[in-house]
Amino acid sequence: MEYFKNVGTISYEGKDSRNPLAFKYYNPQEVVGGKTMEEHLRFSVAYWHTFTADGTDPFGQGTMLRAWDRYSGMDLAKARVEAAFEFFEKLNVPYFAFHDRDIAPEGETLRETNKNLDEITALIKEYMQSSKVKLLWNTANMFTHPRFVHGAATSCNADVFAYCAAQVKKGLETAKELGAENYVFWGGREGYETLLNTDLQLELDNLARFLQMAVDYAREIGYTGQFLIEPKPKEPTKHQYDYDVASAMSFLQKYGLDRSFKFNIEANHATLAGHTFQHELRWARINGMLGSVDANQGDYLLGWDTDEFPTDLYETTLAMYEILKNGGLGSGGLNFDAKLRRPSFEPEDLFYAHIAGMDSFAKGLKVAHRLIEDGVLEEVLTHRYRSFREGIGLDIVSGKADFRTLEAYILDKKEIQNESGRQEKLKSILNQYLLEA
Repeated sequence: MEYFKNVGTISYEGKDSRNPLAFKYYNPQEVVGGKTMEEHLRFSVAYWHTFTADGTDPFGQGTMLRAWDRYSGMDLAKARVEAAFEFFEKLNVPYFAFHDRDIAPEGETLRETNKNLDEITALIKEYMQSSKVKLLWNTANMFTHPRFVHGAATSCNADVFAYCAAQVKKGLETAKELGAENYVFWGGREGYETLLNTDLQLELDNLARFLQMAVDYAREIGYTGQFLIEPKPKEPTKHQYDYDVASAMSFLQKYGLDRSFKFNIEANHATLAGHTFQHELRWARINGMLGSVDANQGDYLLGWDTDEFPTDLYETTLAMYEILKNGGLGSGGLNFDAKLRRPSFEPEDLFYAHIAGMDSFAKGLKVAHRLIEDGVLEEVLTHRYRSFREGIGLDIVSGKADFRTLEAYILDKKEIQNESGRQEKLKSILNQYLLEA
């Protein structure tokens, strides 16, 4: 069955095209800085928002029109796989990502659930063999079911901890079976609502124990994909333990897990943490922890995770600047953890949204590459911090200075001269590059 009958293969037509079902800036084979756009960007479709979301929100029922929704149970799961691979091929995207419960329904027991998962995994593997699309990452949904009401690996109930361990064990086996290049841990329920009933120390210790068990089991079965932590400060819990890159990195370092994990950074999660997307990417990059990206954006007028498709060219440009400075994303990619707005309910809207996101990051890639190639920001930094390359500044960074030598240097200085940071000038230059690229 063809699920997207009104859409053919999406191709690159250039910036002058008026065809809404064509790429204007994303040309997969165009070489930028020695690599093709496809190699740089490594786009991925999120299975959950694209094939399982129905448009339900806290105030209304689902609105999405999906041909596969005529089915139920395992028939629905199989139909979604068929629709997904048709979508991947027509969009010409190289990767996809999923939660275990996106692709197969739960049964009455974990044994039955695993049986369902095995059946759909085998079907996906069959489709992957005749398609170029690969699995960027998979993860475990340990937040939807009522059993996770008090958390998952941080639950106060040891039976829930055991269930989560078994679920992730199966997830790692699935990752190996499908060749997932990464495995993601998102702690949707790993946090607390009130400290009045929370043993904070035990929960954090248990979370670390859980992650170490995952590392150990991956080694045992020979799964070599990159482990990723996805930070988020709130939603659904009031305070999640992986609040942002800095706090999650501190946690990993405390428990000796920092060598086994990197970060999957989501733009909208950065917003919720009170940071810019670039801030989170930079923090991970300078610490060698930037692994992958969930490409979306939030609405600054709304205080929750809106998961919109990325169309802000400033955001995509500055994101690609960090990614290029990182030397790329390695085994990671740009996964569209983004959903259609509720009124955009027709099947074709899925293509319009992904095209917009892919074009936005392609444009950002080209602008970021030019900024780096021309050394625009590096030149600014070199000039601004030049005092630390000579004299007393060089003594400071080389470790020769101490409080006594610094006091002797500064004690009789009558005036300290500062220079303008020229933020407005830099933003004007960035505008110029965006408009010219």
